[in-house]
Amino acid sequence: MNSSFMNKRLFALSSLIVLAMITRFIPHAPNFTAVGAAALLGGALFKDSWKAFLIPVITLFLSDLILNNVVYAQFYDGWVWLTPGFSLIYGGFILSVLIGRYFTRGFKVLSLIGAGLLSAVVFYLLTNAGSWQASPLYSKDFSGLISAYVAGLPFLLNQVLGTLVYGVILFGTAWVLLRGEIKADHLAVRQ
Repeated sequence: MNSSFMNKRLFALSSLIVLAMITRFIPHAPNFTAVGAAALLGGALFKDSWKAFLIPVITLFLSDLILNNVVYAQFYDGWVWLTPGFSLIYGGFILSVLIGRYFTRGFKVLSLIGAGLLSAVVFYLLTNAGSWQASPLYSKDFSGLISAYVAGLPFLLNQVLGTLVYGVILFGTAWVLLRGEIKADHLAVRQ
């Protein structure tokens, strides 16, 4: 592939991921954003592993800085570099990049739906276990863990819906932007 195409591809995919992060700033139901779909897109369509991880994580970090220090500044005492619980949140999205890389197959609808569902469930399991550990609302036993998972079910539903809806938009837009340049089977290159 020529350098011009690679630059176009990098710009197109990076722009889609940045635009996806903007969904965090528009009014939305909790967890109904394009962040999960952006992580899947990065994993599925970037050839270079470092770009697949770095671009979604940097855009997530930058949007967190704005949200924590501008939008939600009244809830914090001073500048916030990292969202409380960031390791589990970012870990969940890094796992979503991996799911995008290894569980999607080009633009096959069933693999994209499966990856979207798996991504949302993994994020839910990870972050709600963290909520169970960190929050005094839950007893530190199996019953408390189940309570944390039950309390998180509406967030899981929103995460699934957000990932699937925005996944259609992001992957559909990527298909339109890149379809004339390469064949669908070259879009998800495995390394």
